[in-house]
Amino acid sequence: MNSGGEIHTSTSLHAKAWAEEYELIDRQLSPLGLRAMAELNLLPGETVFDIGCGTGQTLLQLADRVGEEGRIYGVDISRPLLDVAERRVSYRNSIRLIEGDAARLELPDSADAVFSRFGVMAFDDPVAAFSNFRRALKPGGRLAFCCWRALRDNELDRLPLIAAGFAGAADETPFSFSDPDHVRSVLAAAGFKRIAIRPHDEAVTSGDVDAMTRVLMKIGPLGKIVRENPSIHSAVEPKLRTALADVGKGPDVALSASVWIVTASI
Repeated sequence: MNSGGEIHTSTSLHAKAWAEEYELIDRQLSPLGLRAMAELNLLPGETVFDIGCGTGQTLLQLADRVGEEGRIYGVDISRPLLDVAERRVSYRNSIRLIEGDAARLELPDSADAVFSRFGVMAFDDPVAAFSNFRRALKPGGRLAFCCWRALRDNELDRLPLIAAGFAGAADETPFSFSDPDHVRSVLAAAGFKRIAIRPHDEAVTSGDVDAMTRVLMKIGPLGKIVRENPSIHSAVEPKLRTALADVGKGPDVALSASVWIVTASI
């Protein structure tokens, strides 16, 4: 079992890696987040909470949809990620950043919508977290998020692990919402209605072999293993690079990502 110190160190390393490579990560994840965001059908002037807003790309995308008369609150527990977000969104008066655990935070306004791009899978008590989000919504408020389906369905995470020889060693936390029945039961217990969970598959990329290698060596299941065991970096990187080169059919290397697009309302 991990000690509190080990968990804190792991989280800090993850945030540092994400902050270093946020532009490449944004390129990879943006199409998936936008697919979930489209389900909200946002209108000018609406208020939205972005749960796990990270380095801020989704904040800007949401702000574009609600306009300057709207309001976007970005919530994240990681100071290093919020530091990046702060620089990126400082010119948008409609965006406010909040540092804290969204599951327990008393959110400062009533919202028309709650959104998340892969920011809802690691709550200790997901029912309590989503109950908190429901309380923050206005009557008729909407929820939309994307989350990972099973590791076995995600080439984006599975191929790097297989290439490195760690297929059986993945952290399952990012896939805690891979069972749609579990997701549905969490949302229902939190008081949400009209729950819809749809599969979505899309090839995503951070760029060429060099870019994809940089990202996948720092982020995702393989990235976690390498961050926590830096001595293996030099042995793992050429294996991953070779596997990605074998996949690449052009200047960019795309791998299939499999997610759930989840929507609900109150």
